[in-house]
Amino acid sequence: MLKRVPAKYMNLIVLLSLAILFVELAVRGGDVVIPAVIFGIIIYFGWKHFKSLFGKLMFFMGILAFIGNVFSLVAVQFFLIAMIALFIKYVVLDKEEAVVPPVLTTEEVNPGVSMHRDSLIRQTFIGNETLGKEPYSWRDVNIHGGFGDRTIDLSQTVIPDESVISIRHLFGSITVYVPYEVDVTVSHSTLFGNLTLFGESEKLVNDTVNYRNLAGNQTHVKIVTSILSGDLEVRRI
Repeated sequence: MLKRVPAKYMNLIVLLSLAILFVELAVRGGDVVIPAVIFGIIIYFGWKHFKSLFGKLMFFMGILAFIGNVFSLVAVQFFLIAMIALFIKYVVLDKEEAVVPPVLTTEEVNPGVSMHRDSLIRQTFIGNETLGKEPYSWRDVNIHGGFGDRTIDLSQTVIPDESVISIRHLFGSITVYVPYEVDVTVSHSTLFGNLTLFGESEKLVNDTVNYRNLAGNQTHVKIVTSILSGDLEVRRI
């Protein structure tokens, strides 16, 4: 659907939605922000105690309440109505077939250029994902997720001289296993969570940490992570 909608209309809807949101927060900000913070705290504690029945109830009740609070915003309602209108116009009413450009191989475009649409690890909103259960061919990782854990094992691949792992996540834990012969740079930011780097653990609250472990090895991996609430652990393997 999004590929059929002209970019200028998408940009206009986003800008109008942001303008409406700004005015709405200026007029009734306390009625929106305070409940959102309360529901966010409920979600956080529910996730932390998710193994218990009470934790599950807190988590899902907080999610439902937070979603209800978000959908009460006029800006969100405007955005959804506008998107539905675009869907009807460009998908339901527009019977013209979409023009699909030919897919060219890297040899046809440029022998020295490679482009991949698929990701090494799935970008799921809910659920756990693991990369490295079996040997794989390395490509830089750039993903985002919602709820669940992400695990990346670099011992099952051949790492080039410079590699990047970039993960943006809401709730859950991220674990990265790095071989001993690979240098590591970490840039991590979180609202709540623990950061464990090679056995050294630290509690973070609305903080950003930059870490470098450079021993002069030929290969180097840069890990960039951002989590709303959750833990990051980088371990040697």
